Amino acid sequence: MNVRRRNISGIAVTAAAALGLGTLSACSGDSAAAGNTDKFDVVASFYPMQYLAEQIGGDHVNVTTLTEPGQEPHDLELSAKQTAQMGEADAVLYLKSLQPAVDEAVGQSDVKTKIDAATLTKLEDHGNVEHDHGHDHGGEEHAAEEHSEEAHSEEAHSEEEEHALDPHVWLDPVKYAEIAEGVASAFEKADPDNAADYRKNADALTTKLADLNTAFEDGLANTDTKVFFTNHAAFGYLAERYGLTQEAINGLDPESEPSPARIKELQDEAKADGVTTVFYETLVSDKTAKTLAKDAGLKTDVLDPLEGITEKSKGDDYIAVMESNLKALEAALGAK
Repeated sequence: MNVRRRNISGIAVTAAAALGLGTLSACSGDSAAAGNTDKFDVVASFYPMQYLAEQIGGDHVNVTTLTEPGQEPHDLELSAKQTAQMGEADAVLYLKSLQPAVDEAVGQSDVKTKIDAATLTKLEDHGNVEHDHGHDHGGEEHAAEEHSEEAHSEEAHSEEEEHALDPHVWLDPVKYAEIAEGVASAFEKADPDNAADYRKNADALTTKLADLNTAFEDGLANTDTKVFFTNHAAFGYLAERYGLTQEAINGLDPESEPSPARIKELQDEAKADGVTTVFYETLVSDKTAKTLAKDAGLKTDVLDPLEGITEKSKGDDYIAVMESNLKALEAALGAK
């Protein structure tokens, strides 16, 4: 579709080969590089953005993703070839603050349509989400924190740093639907010839997300406990939406070992709140969860933050994995 860059550069072709785009674009069925097709070419930063692009774009888009299946998206580093490939696309869809390497590449890119999902809904401070994997969540907060560092002690500064905006907004179906609406509007504006289809596809997707939200509301309305344990604090929006309390073992790093004091604290809380299960994730080690579960006499199960789909995922797309998450929560919380 990208006529003004129809003569795709050799470096972008090389980038396509290096990225293995045939496997990255599971639903598009097109292994061509972004910008090398007659469709509306979209580069997505990681799976939740890829899913939106594919569902809304349908047959009119060629979607490629910068994060390979099974790769932890927070740790993504982009090569010069990947950055060049982004420049060949018609649009890039990303979530600012989740992947600093992507934020930087988007800022330097001349891609015409840049869609930041973080601007399409309201991000919130859930209190226990630190600068995710050492990342900076937003320039204004960072500036405020720098000012705080000058005015207050180092301890106060580090406490402020722990309270950054939570980027895991896709795990709330309602907020994810808000993002979907914004993505559809951006697609309609950038590719007006297919605007009607983008709108129809977006309506179908938001209907599915509304049904998913209803299933969560009904399934979690009456439970023995409202508290669940996770490896790291990815489920703040989901917990807030459905009246639950997320207790993260480590908060920041899902693979680090909790301290003996933290283990004791969680053991006590498990007894007090009737917690039965420690959840771990598909893309990181289950060692921490199993350590706590063994010491506290609890079960373990998977609660998938949906940062990527792999053969280990309990479902082959967003909706299916979220339905699996609901079943896991219903079992762990003692749903009636």
